[in-house]
Formats: sequence, structure tokens, C-alpha cells
Amino acid sequence: MKQVLQDLTTGETEVADVPWPSVKQGEVLIRTSCTLVSAGTERTLIEFGRANFLEKARLQPDKLRMVLDKIRSDGLLPTVESVRRKLDQPMSVGYCSAGMVVDVGKGVKGFKVGERVASNGRHAEIVSVPSNLCARVPDSVSEDAAAFTVLGAIALHGVRLAHPTLDETFAVIGLGLIGLMTVQLLRAHGCRVLGLDFDRTRLGLARKFGAETFDLGGGSDPAATAMAFSKGRGIDGVLIAAATQSSDPVHQAARMCRKRGRIVLVGVTGLELSRADFYEKELTFQVSCSYGPGRYDPEYEEKGHDYPLGYVRWTEQRNFEAVLEMMAEGKLDVMPLISHRFPIQDAASAYELISRDEPSLGILLEYPLDKAAPAQRTVELEHRAAAREGGPAVGFLGAGNYVSSVLAPAFARMRARLRTVVSANGLTGTHVGKRFGFELSTTDTGAVFGDSQIDTVVIATRHDTHARFVVDGLKAGKHVFVEKPLAISLEEVVAIEDAYRGAVAGDGTEPVLMVGFNRRFAPHVVRIKSLIDAIREPKSFVMTVNAGAVAPGHWTRDPESGGGRIVGEACHFIDLLRFLAGSAIAGHQVAAASTSDTSVAITLHFADGSVGTVHYFSSGHRSFPKERLEVFCGGRVLQLDNFRVLKGFGWPGFKSMKLWRQDKGQEACVEAFVSAIRAGRPSPIPFSELLEVARVTLAVAAAANA
Repeated sequence: MKQVLQDLTTGETEVADVPWPSVKQGEVLIRTSCTLVSAGTERTLIEFGRANFLEKARLQPDKLRMVLDKIRSDGLLPTVESVRRKLDQPMSVGYCSAGMVVDVGKGVKGFKVGERVASNGRHAEIVSVPSNLCARVPDSVSEDAAAFTVLGAIALHGVRLAHPTLDETFAVIGLGLIGLMTVQLLRAHGCRVLGLDFDRTRLGLARKFGAETFDLGGGSDPAATAMAFSKGRGIDGVLIAAATQSSDPVHQAARMCRKRGRIVLVGVTGLELSRADFYEKELTFQVSCSYGPGRYDPEYEEKGHDYPLGYVRWTEQRNFEAVLEMMAEGKLDVMPLISHRFPIQDAASAYELISRDEPSLGILLEYPLDKAAPAQRTVELEHRAAAREGGPAVGFLGAGNYVSSVLAPAFARMRARLRTVVSANGLTGTHVGKRFGFELSTTDTGAVFGDSQIDTVVIATRHDTHARFVVDGLKAGKHVFVEKPLAISLEEVVAIEDAYRGAVAGDGTEPVLMVGFNRRFAPHVVRIKSLIDAIREPKSFVMTVNAGAVAPGHWTRDPESGGGRIVGEACHFIDLLRFLAGSAIAGHQVAAASTSDTSVAITLHFADGSVGTVHYFSSGHRSFPKERLEVFCGGRVLQLDNFRVLKGFGWPGFKSMKLWRQDKGQEACVEAFVSAIRAGRPSPIPFSELLEVARVTLAVAAAANA
């Protein structure tokens, strides 16, 4: 299928061929009829892409601060590479779509195959969209009109926040698509409306929709016009739908308003507010958040948990439905807003249009009407023949940032045959596949497990899928490399153990099962291990992890999908101390901070008498090293900071080991795994240790959350 992508490095637009997305639980698979280009948002992406690095930094000062912190902790070169990788990832664009349902995911209610729906789907022939971000299209509403639903919901949510009442006076500053729909919605509420813009064509449309207008380029005072329009009382409310870096719209809105007037910012403007403007009139000012309640809430959007109608009358989905109903009743007319149409294959011309100063308004992208076309969930890629030599033949499940930045390049350098890459949406997999020389990109996981040419599976998906895919891989007779964690429940650990035992060949040959515990393969850790193994007495380890805060709604903190941060990340350090001790974990203790469920002190007791503590804290500062390891034994000390500098205190013949760049052992971890397969050796990490670390980690997480 075809999908529109934006290059954040150059600003160029590409129409790429990617596999059909898979329909996930709680989602609706839709064949697109038409999509609407949101000129304001999508022009911003083009401008960002075409900017140089300094201009990009100026446009995103928050991201610049994060980059500077990363330079201090990880070094310049790794940071530059990380930024380049981020920018290299193509961005799927668009969020205003109409089409027909072709499949529904597990748990979806209220939608069935064959229904027409509007959604916030991307510019793509096939999209998979959470059910709470879809709404059925009434029979009397065309799909061209339905493509305006999401922008209409943005306008409607702004109107709701302004609380208009019958016969109030309102001003709308900025008469783009959202502004012109806002005019109509206010008129439908029985309000008198004054529309303000520089564009005479848009002013004419506003008049057609029942507004009086003011030309901002005419040189007159908008506040004086607004005062006359409101019969000397001042405007009751102002909705700002403009896109500008200037703070003038907010200042003008304040001057127009009556005492205790309301101002709602729907667009994007400068926010240098004058206290006097707001103080003297006791004005209220509110920024509108997209489509309405539920936006950016993963419980609502991803998991499909609706808000109770009695408490939240207008969610984003209910706003979609209201907009479509107003279209059906003729109260919202969007057809005059369409200025251009382009076939999907010519989408680059549409983006070139909005990047210039040529007049345009509603730009529709139109899609082929062949609704009988078969699902194409796998596409062939151009691959480098050299990457196929030497085996193993690998299938990747997952194509996220860690795959593109670490795992795929590491397997490619080991000259593995990169056979297939799987991603849920098809886009990331195709990008990674083209970049590293994979043969196939697919959204079908069965294409990996059922492919006799693939003997090795790499699992880099969300944590809740790891155990299931490990079991599937073992049952299919594959070697398995799974990015941590191995599992997120004891039941999953038992299932993996059973599958592993069942995969052992009659001659006792075991499959190579590996968890990506890369720290134990880091060059500094290998050196530490060689030094401390010569000392025949118990050791003491202190591992301090300045993990940093993660938003409460982030999937890694969700017990169901991520397992929580202890299971998902602290397992690394439990494994590291287990490796350094070289002895089984005999017991553990956990102390969790009362103020945070992700700040814990984990004490491990080893069978040989060694002891280790993992301080995993989310409450530190980014300028402090993220990972610090200290080893005390035999009257000597080793200290490792951020896998860059190792210092020895009291070690004969060893003072320090420094690297130009951080090395956490990711590539060495992959090399050990591939080498074991080639040589027919057991896994570099014994299966018994993988089970031990998994069980201890789960017990630690349970104790921390008790």
C-alpha cells in the first residue's frame, strides 16, 4: 500500500510502498477513501525538516536541553549519532481520514466490516486506528466531508471551552480550516460572530457562513471594530485559530473582550501576555487540547476505556460524532472549504503547494477505490547480497529505535542473513529493512515463525509479547534472542521453561536462547571480571542507576504491557551483579521509596557470601552519571562511570581504563550470540541463569509494589 512519509532531515515528502498494518486489539482496520491535509501542522513539519541543525535546535529548545544533558553523560559522538538516527526515521503524517472498515481487532465494539468511518488515521491506503478515535459516518455525509471530522472536532472542543450562549458576540481570529468551522459552530450556537484574517478569500467564506469580518491587513484597529460590533459592550469571547509566532492575536483578543470575557487558544501563537490586559478586565484564558477529553490518555485511546457519559459528556469520540451529525443536519458545511485535490501518488505536489505562499485551504488526498484488492502484509525489499552470507538467517520481530540503532546494525556487521523484519504498522519495518538490507518487510509475525529459511528470531517488541514470542520461536525450532525482559510474570517463565525443555533435541542439543543482557559483555565489565576473579573472597557490589523520571502513563510503567520499570530495566543490573559474583542469588531484600514506585534499593545475597546492592532511582538529575558501578574486595576498589571510565584504587598494575565513547556491550552481546550459533555452542548466558534472574526480578518487583 502507499503511505505518505516526511523526512525530518530534509523536509522532503515521499509516497512509499509499505505492508498493510496489522489490526491490533482494540483497533479498527480501515481502507482509506480520502484524507485531508492539515496545512498548519504539516507545513510546520516541512519547515522543521528543511531547517539546518541550528535552526532545528532553536525551534525545539526543550529537545536541545535534552541533547546537552546527553552529551554530558554519554559523550559528543554517541549523542550526535543518536540525534541523526532520530531525524533519519521517516515520520508518517496526517490525522484527518475517512474510509471503510475492513477488519476489527479483538475487543472492539460498535464497529463492523463495511461501515464508513471517520478517524484520525494517517495519509495511507490502509490504517489501523484505536476504536475510540473512530466514528461512523451518517449516510447523508460524503466521505470528502467526513475527512474534515477531526479538524471539526478541534474547532468544536475550542467552542465548548468558550461556553457560548445564545446571542453572545464572539470573535474568531484566524480563518483557516479550523477558524472557518469555528465560525459555523458558533453561528449554530446562536452567537453573532466577527471573523478576522488577512486573506480576503477566507473573509468572504466567513461572510458566507454568517459572520461579519475584519481585514487585519487593512490598517484599521480591530479592537475598535470589535467594540462597534458588540454595540459598545466588548466581545464576550474570542477563539484564536491563528498560527503565528507573534503574540499580537492574544493582545488583540484581550483588547476586544468585555470585562470577564473568555479567550480560548485553539491555534499556535506567541504567549507574551500583558498582565494589564488580563488584570483590569479579569479575563480568562485557556489553551484548547486537540479533539477533546481523552486526547493523549493511553487508557482512553490505546486501551479503549471510555469516560462515563454522566461525568464527561463530550469526549473526543463524541465530538467526532457531533461534528458528523452537524454535517448531516446541514449546520456545518465543509464542501466550500475544499480548494485542491490530489491522488495519493501525487501527494508530494500537495506538500509543495502548502510550503509555498500560493492560496490554498482544504487539500484532499484521494485513494484508489479498488476495495477488492487483497491484503498485502509482506513486501519485498531491495537488499544487499553481501549481508546474506554466513548465516544465521534472522527474522526480527519489532523495528523500533533500539533495533535500528543497535540490534540491526550489530547483526549486519556479524554478516547474518537479514531475512525478514516485522513491525505492527509496516512503516518502521520497511525503513529499517531498506536501511540494513533485509529481504522482506511484513506485519505478519507468522511469516517469521513459519519461514523454513529463518533459523533465528530476534524479539524486540513490547514486553508483554516477549514470552509468547519466545515460546513460539522455541516451538518452531528457532534460536531466540529476546531483548530484556525475558517475561513479565512467573506463569510466563514457567511456559518458557517448558518450551525450552521441549525444544531440546534427542541428542541433547539445546537451542541458543539469549536475553539481551549486554552489560556483562561490556569491555569495562569484562576487565572488572578478570580482575576480581583472582580474589578468592566474597565481594561487595554497589550499582547506582540514575534512571530518570518516566511519565506515569508511559507503557513501560504499565504492569500489563511493560511489566513496570523494575522488570523492564532493573533486570539488567540484577543480571550484571549475578555475572560479576559468579555465584547463585541466595536471597534478596527490597526497600522502596514511599514517594515513588520506581526508586528502590535492592540487596542481593549470593551463595558464596558476596553481597550486592542495586540503587535504582528515578528522582535524580540528568547531569549525574546514569550508571555507576563500584566493586569492593581484597582491600581494593573499582569504580566504573557510564561505561566510559573505569578507575582502580589499590590494584597492582591497574589504574584506569578509558574509552573515547560509551560501550555498554551491545555489539559484543550480539557477537557472542551469533558466534554460539555458528559454532554450535551453548548460549553465552546459561539458561539456568536466565531463569534465575527472571524469577528474582519478578520477586523484587512484587516486593517493591507490595
